[in-house]
Amino acid sequence: MTAPSHPTLWQHPALRALCAQLAAALLVVLLLVISSSLLAYRPSQMAAGLLHGGLAALLGRRLGLPAWWLPINALFVPALLLLNGQQLPPNALLGAFVLLLLLNWNSFRERVPLYLSGQKTIAALDALLQPLPANFRYIDLGSGLAGSLYQLSRRYPQAQFVGVETAPLVFALAWIRCLLRPNCQIRYRNLWQQPLAGYDVVYCFLSPAPMPRLWAKARAEMQPNAVLISNSFAIPGVTPSEQIELHDWRASQLLIWRM
Repeated sequence: MTAPSHPTLWQHPALRALCAQLAAALLVVLLLVISSSLLAYRPSQMAAGLLHGGLAALLGRRLGLPAWWLPINALFVPALLLLNGQQLPPNALLGAFVLLLLLNWNSFRERVPLYLSGQKTIAALDALLQPLPANFRYIDLGSGLAGSLYQLSRRYPQAQFVGVETAPLVFALAWIRCLLRPNCQIRYRNLWQQPLAGYDVVYCFLSPAPMPRLWAKARAEMQPNAVLISNSFAIPGVTPSEQIELHDWRASQLLIWRM
């Protein structure tokens, strides 16, 4: 089996989003020049910003950006214009940017946004864990704020739960949350550097981008009879052993592969 290739620079959505923003800006400038010269019409800053946002979203879609990037592209410039009108200090804008970066670090590095597992997901995971031996080992790849890990570790005190996370602020909050749970550990570690051998259950809520590479890693490292569970995102060309509909607002489902 050929090992999956690492993503090229162009495959990172942040770069494609930046290109969409720049291309939209050039188009808006061109349209403003034409409208001013031929029609003697100059729209307001906000009207131009909304036009820029719409063009950036359309161009981003054409460049293959995931759907969750489109509102970011659409609202980025209008939001800047609104903030500029509030006369906010530059430090506030810098702080907001840094906070956004720390919360969504994986969106830029691994093409994985911050997703939170809801209560219906946790209930479904609980039902899947009940038949396992009391001392099973469970790992969450990209554990976010560790909501599901914390609740499941309380439900199964003899089991061992591990979460790996690389978004700095998210990791810190999750680590503090699980600090007093002796059977729950949060590690600051890239999921590709985390061995999967020895775990009975591997859970992830990532994005479509890393799933083929994750499947190759799971096949190479996971032990027989272990279970890989993906929230909502399929592995291309690989039919899951089981599929559980969660009936939540995202129309989520748990996709389960038994090794």
